[in-house]
Amino acid sequence: MKILIFGASGSGTTTLGKEIEKATDFVHLDADDYYWKKTDPPFTEKIPLAERNEKIKSDFNKNENVVISGSMISWGREWETSFDLAIFIYLNNKVRMERLKKREFEHYGEKLYTDPVRKKNYQAFLDWANQYENPDFKGRSLKMHNDWIEKLDCKVLRIDGEIELRDKVDRVMTEIKRP
Repeated sequence: MKILIFGASGSGTTTLGKEIEKATDFVHLDADDYYWKKTDPPFTEKIPLAERNEKIKSDFNKNENVVISGSMISWGREWETSFDLAIFIYLNNKVRMERLKKREFEHYGEKLYTDPVRKKNYQAFLDWANQYENPDFKGRSLKMHNDWIEKLDCKVLRIDGEIELRDKVDRVMTEIKRP
């Protein structure tokens, strides 16, 4: 079975993907690991689309049960028909932004405020992430995700990002076990 978990940055897609991997024989792939080059500071240089697709498809196809976490809207139309189940996590913007700030501080600490480059990147990231619910935003947005859901050739499970992680895992496990 092939599963995709997606939502806004900070909604909990990677966390849920890792928990599904722990609870099952699924292999978890994080789209960020294929999207971004390993740089210092991280998340500053993208991997070209053809290269990222080649790498993720290789890992995707060599495993029978795979769960990918991350938005793949811009990765090509073939992904619209590649999954047996898609899970869309929606999380209230205020809660999500607080999670992102906490996560970024856990990763970078005081550098977010003292290192000029890190500070600039942090603010740009927060500004980008905060646009998710803006219907006119041209980047990853709730509107884009809802439009993409209509194109997916699989069942889509919508999950409230504020429910407990265990409850999210239970809902996914119920879907995995359905005939």
